[in-house]
Amino acid sequence: MNFFLEILKFTIPALIVFFTAYFMLKMLLDERQRIDRMHLLQDAQKITLPLRLQAYERLTLLCDRAAIPNTLLRIRTPGMTVGDLTGALLLGISQEFEHNTSQQLFVSETLWRIISVAKDQTLLLITRAAEGLDTKADAEELVARMFAILEEQEGPTPLHRAIVAIRMEAGRLF
Repeated sequence: MNFFLEILKFTIPALIVFFTAYFMLKMLLDERQRIDRMHLLQDAQKITLPLRLQAYERLTLLCDRAAIPNTLLRIRTPGMTVGDLTGALLLGISQEFEHNTSQQLFVSETLWRIISVAKDQTLLLITRAAEGLDTKADAEELVARMFAILEEQEGPTPLHRAIVAIRMEAGRLF
């Protein structure tokens, strides 16, 4: 029994020192890991922040270029028919969108959906404006009808709402 008490005299303090050292080292290593993770995130942000800002810039430009008045300025030429202009508008907006699809990597899923829906609604507006028009008629009829539809819409266009959403998401970076 006396031998057992002698062993306990050495074992209990040794266990206390061991567990104290263990928990202190664990806390120190956990803190070090947290600091390293924070540094990695900061380094990654130094790389991704400019890419994300460039993506927001390109998507804003996409929405601006895909707006009907701006697309008309780039695409419409004298002597075009309704069919020519409709096809050119649909193709031009679709190509603008396809050219920027890689930017979805740098924006939220919600923002990308907003931009996609805005593009689809713009294409639908063009298609709706061309319905019932003779494809061989002068393109001015289609232009007049598109602007009439745009004037009937209440509030901003879908592409303008997409630009506002881009600004809001980009503003959250700072």
